[in-house]
Parts: sequence; structure tokens; C-alpha cells
Amino acid sequence: MPELPEVETVRRGLAPVMEGAEVTGLDCRRPDLRFPLPERFAERVTGRRIVSLARRAKYLLADLDDGAVLIMHLGMSGSFRIALPAAPSADTTGADGETPGAFQYERSKNAAHDHVVFTLSNGATVTYNDPRRFGFMVMTERAGLADHPMMRGIGLEPLGNALTGAAIAALFQDRRTSLKAALMDQRLIAGLGNIYVCEALWRARLSPMRAAGTIVTKTGRPRAEAERLADAIRDVLGEAIEAGGSSLRDYVNADGELGYFQHRFAVYDREGEPCPRLECAGVIERVVQSNRSTFFCPVCQR
Repeated sequence: MPELPEVETVRRGLAPVMEGAEVTGLDCRRPDLRFPLPERFAERVTGRRIVSLARRAKYLLADLDDGAVLIMHLGMSGSFRIALPAAPSADTTGADGETPGAFQYERSKNAAHDHVVFTLSNGATVTYNDPRRFGFMVMTERAGLADHPMMRGIGLEPLGNALTGAAIAALFQDRRTSLKAALMDQRLIAGLGNIYVCEALWRARLSPMRAAGTIVTKTGRPRAEAERLADAIRDVLGEAIEAGGSSLRDYVNADGELGYFQHRFAVYDREGEPCPRLECAGVIERVVQSNRSTFFCPVCQR
């Protein structure tokens, strides 16, 4: 499933085309994805201007000019494809939504998987393709967004200045669950998934099996480990977004190009390889936690 950096990369790819544009047509080629599409979906969206395109955790949020919000989730295999109008006598490479690249996978082009197509006033079309149909689109009102079942209870956003050692200490105090489980709990910190949790814990030199509460003092203050973890999470997410995400299996950016962060993994999917730290003699191991693979170095992560 795409994690926060992948969803943020998609948002940044879509925003220049969608923000400020009017939806002149909406083609719904099936009645449902994971859930039924919103009632009167095409009627409610057509003619509306997209005021902004935001992200909350792993959700994309399109604010419309009538106060409605379109909540979108990519699921396991969902992706958006942008097609720009061809400019006469100009280089139209990429106008069909695909950009050549050394790391590009062949993406589904079967029209049966092009489920929702937005036609915009600027001449662009944005197509949502989802072979597995685990993604979804639902609508609500901006005034009630925080209370929507998809949004209610989502934890702290890990990008920006809100995620600090003190914030982690407040969330993890007295928790006996593992650091890996606590970081994956969307009610505590939003948008973190398996890949970036493994990478952040390696950077912070913390074992994924360590109890979350052990990086907090008895009085609730952050230990040095909590400060390291906050820095590591922000750094790994920032670098992943800059690199365009990781692009494992089905995931591709909005322009069709794969992210490059997969080539920077220190531990994820590196079982049996030497720890990247030059001073460390450890070998990356894999264990299963809550039915998910965890990759870590048993020597330098304590």
C-alpha cells in the first residue's frame, strides 16, 4: 500500500493540474471501487472548481468551491494518470501521462481498470486506474470533515514541526507495545507504514522490538532516543518525498514515473545484507511483527 511519501508525491503531481480547474466532466465507468462511489457523483462534481488538493495521512482531499470535499484513497494498486492537451509544434513527450524513465514499470492500460476520469477546464484529463479496486472515493462537507469516519481519530501528522521528541514522549508514555507497533498505529502518528518505520528506526538506532515507553522518562519527558526518532522520521519522509517515493510493485507517480527512494533503503527488504553503517559488523535480519515483515540490524539497533 502506498505510504505517506507516495501519497504526498501524487498530491504534488496532481496539484498543478487540478487546483483552480473546473471539473467539466466526470466519467464513472463502474458504480463502485472498494465502496460504492458517492451518490450522484458526476452530478455533484461536474461544474465545480477544485479549490485545493491536500493530504491527510494517506488520504487525498480535494476541496470543491461549494464546500464539499472529495476524499480519495489509493488502496493497494490505485494510481492517477494525467493527460495534458498536446501543444502544436511543441515537444509533447509525456502528454499522454507517461514519462520515460529507467525505473518505470509497465502500468495497466486496460480500459477496464480506468474507473474514474476527470475532465478539466484547462484541457487536461486525470484518470484513476485501480486493477484491484481497493482504493475509494467518498464525499463529505468541509465543515464536518474532522468528524468523518475516515478522518476521525487520525493521529499527528509527521511532516513539519509538530513531530518532536516531546510529542513522541506524550504519545508513547507507559506504552508496553513495541516501537514498531506504536509507530504503525495511525491513531498516534498518521501515515507511517512498514517501509519508512523500518528505515526510521534504523536511522535512530532503535530496535523495532523495544517497548515504546522505554524512550520516555518516568516523568514523561523525552529521552535522547525519542529526539533521535523524531529527527529520523522527519528526515526519512522528507528524503522519500524528494525522491518521489519508493514505487514498490504497483505504485507509480501521477506522471507515470517510479520513485527512486527504493534505491536508498538501508534495511527494508535487505535481509542477509551487511548493515550499511561502516562501523557496524551486523547483518540485516527479518522478523515478523503483527503479520508484517520487519527489517533491522540486531547489532546497532538497541
